[in-house]
Order: sequence, then structure tokens, then C-alpha cells
Amino acid sequence: MDILGWIVVSLVFIVAYVGLIYPIIPSVLFIIAGYLLYGLFFSFEQFSILFWIIQAMFVILLFVADYFSNLVGVKRYGGSKAGIWGSTIGLLVGPFVIPVVGIVAGPFLGAVIAELLVHRKSIGEAMKVGYGSLIGFLSSIVVKGALQTIMIVYFIFQVQ
Repeated sequence: MDILGWIVVSLVFIVAYVGLIYPIIPSVLFIIAGYLLYGLFFSFEQFSILFWIIQAMFVILLFVADYFSNLVGVKRYGGSKAGIWGSTIGLLVGPFVIPVVGIVAGPFLGAVIAELLVHRKSIGEAMKVGYGSLIGFLSSIVVKGALQTIMIVYFIFQVQ
């Protein structure tokens, strides 16, 4: 039963990492689900109030990192709120419209289209914003991946 429990918890953590690339999958919820499943399979005794406070702070940090990486990426390259919204919509819709390629193309195209339609920017300016959106998305993956890894490593140290 112990092996099955660890397999299930590990699979849930793997899904959390898949959520870095497919943002429709709420990574942080899968990490928390892994903790809860561990507690159900084994015990909640190892999880002190300090553990939950630290994890809650990491959850907040994940949301802040996600928001600011996109914001900084788009704003740094001359984008507006429309570009940010377009990027976000493209990020959510892209993988469904163009499987695999849509993960990268979605935020780029979303930002470009939004800037072209809302602010009537030139194609060159809009492409620059799209590039910024892509940089923001990729940096978000790196930062959130590192934070998720820290959360899971801390969990592993707690349960040993």
C-alpha cells in the first residue's frame, strides 16, 4: 500500500509540472492535492502549522511570479493591458487551437492580435510585444518550476 500511495502522490506532482506548460492545468492545486493524498495514504502528523504557512506563502509567490513575469515581459516590450490580456487568452486557448505549437504561439499571437486590434499598433510594434509576451511566458515557466521544486523538496524533507 505504501508503494501505491507514493506512486499516486508522485503522479499528482508530475501533473503539477505538466501544468507549467499547459496553464489550463492548475499546478498549485495538484501540489496541494499531493500533500493531501500523502496525508490520506499515510498521515498528516508531519505537517505542522509552519509547514502549511510556508506552503501558503509559496502558493502566493507562485501566483505573483506568474502575473509579474507576463506583465514585465509585455510591458518591457511596449505592450499595454490589451497585450497582457491577449497574451493570457492566447496562453489558455493556444494549446487547444494548435496542439503543441499553440503553447508557444498562443501567448505570442494573442498579444500581437490584441495590440493590432485595440491600439492599432504597427505590425512591427505588435510583434515586439508578442516577443515580450513569449519571453514572459518562458521566464514564468522557469521561475514557477523552481518554486514548485522547492515546495516538493520541502514536502519530502518534512515526511522523512
